[in-house]
Amino acid sequence: MGVLESIILGFQVSFQPINLLYCFMGALIGTLIGVLPGIGPVGAMAMLLPITFHAPPVSSIIMLAGIYYGAQYGGSTTSILVNIPGEASTVVTCLDGYQMARQGRAGPALGIAAFGSFIAGTLGVVGLMMFAFPLARAALKFGPPEYFSLMVLGLILLTYLAQKSLIKAIIMATLGLLLSYIGLDMVSGQVRFTLNITELLEGVGIIPIVMGLFGIAEILENIEVTITRSIFKTHVKGLFPTIKDWVNSIWAILRGTVLGFFLGILPGGGAVLASFTSYAVEKRLAKQPERFGKGAIEGVAGPESANNAASIGAFIPLMTLGIPSNVIMAMLFAGLLIHGLTPGPLLIKEHPDIFWGIVTSMYVGNVMLLILNLPLIGMWVQLLKIPFRVLFPMIILFCLVGVYSVNNSVLDIGLMIIFGVFGYIMRKCDYEPAPLVLAYVLGPMLEQAMRQSLKMSDGSFTIFLFRPISTVCLAICVFLLMMSILTNIRKRSLKVI
Repeated sequence: MGVLESIILGFQVSFQPINLLYCFMGALIGTLIGVLPGIGPVGAMAMLLPITFHAPPVSSIIMLAGIYYGAQYGGSTTSILVNIPGEASTVVTCLDGYQMARQGRAGPALGIAAFGSFIAGTLGVVGLMMFAFPLARAALKFGPPEYFSLMVLGLILLTYLAQKSLIKAIIMATLGLLLSYIGLDMVSGQVRFTLNITELLEGVGIIPIVMGLFGIAEILENIEVTITRSIFKTHVKGLFPTIKDWVNSIWAILRGTVLGFFLGILPGGGAVLASFTSYAVEKRLAKQPERFGKGAIEGVAGPESANNAASIGAFIPLMTLGIPSNVIMAMLFAGLLIHGLTPGPLLIKEHPDIFWGIVTSMYVGNVMLLILNLPLIGMWVQLLKIPFRVLFPMIILFCLVGVYSVNNSVLDIGLMIIFGVFGYIMRKCDYEPAPLVLAYVLGPMLEQAMRQSLKMSDGSFTIFLFRPISTVCLAICVFLLMMSILTNIRKRSLKVI
């Protein structure tokens, strides 16, 4: 099947009424999550993952993907009007977006953020279509040793690019691997780490883990933070940017799109890194860099385009190689596994309707987001007035109902609360939850690939060293670890001096 036939098949799937409804729900919920500070797309996806159990696979992933890129849209509204980023990836938008609002130019700021996001999202989908086939063909040549080394590289890259301590990130990844091995051994059937609890024979579910770490823990952390939300009282008008605004912004949008797309592909990269990098690039290339931070429209256009392009680029390693590049992709990975679908090259070959349906739905979702964001800005602003004392108990109730509805298990509720408290303590001690979740998701596949490789080599670990792709991946892992160790030694030496 050629690319054109695949795209037509994808649009036939994404334009089915049920899929259009789920796409709209995802875009709407994503925008809402982006507007309301303190929740985030990961928490929202964790809470809604149980709902997808009873929905068609393609509809479920379309909705979850819509939440992800929809949150990037919604976060810009609060950044511009309230000076509070709804998302971590929209922190940079506050710098110039809020200043534009104070100058009476909230309309053009919101408009360029929406149009830039739409352009970046559209071009990102085109890039995803272009890269899908070549990467999938290359990945079909991978055997168990290559997959094992690639997954190790993914985990090392994620921990290497962690925002905080590398040692702490490795500890969390190790803990995630240990959690993934709870239950029955996949080969021998031996019971592992269950503490004689019958319900744990099938392992610890992904739902209690992510709901606890990203739902309950997020709320516990936000309870102790006082956020003053004072909406800048200006009439939002003139949402369509002027010709001068477009002239100033168009190259920032295109640069942000390309930059964000490729940074989104990298493990640990994602929308946050893309938006910060785009802002730094635009300020560096500007003829008048002193304008930045005082209402430069390029400071809104570039980062907003970059974070949306990054959210699309992140789908490439997940859909073509079966490797989630960040914790949100790990959630989508889990969503596909729940429905018996394994992300990777075989997904394109065996389920082209699902793969291309998800890809084309992103374009449909971007159109929906453009329609949702511009006319409904007034409504999103009103939602900011919901007090946290009302919002947080509702989220906790939703978490409790969601986690119980999966297996009707009281143990799952207890696990969610345990992981919630554990996640809160982790955050206070500067441990990041993302490596734990990614390692948990990749753990079974990592173990399976290793065991298959050792069977192929009669128990010899040299199989990982004498296959070119595997050798290169492991060499990169060693190089990154050595670089990190040398960096830490250099920092300590400077402190002593």
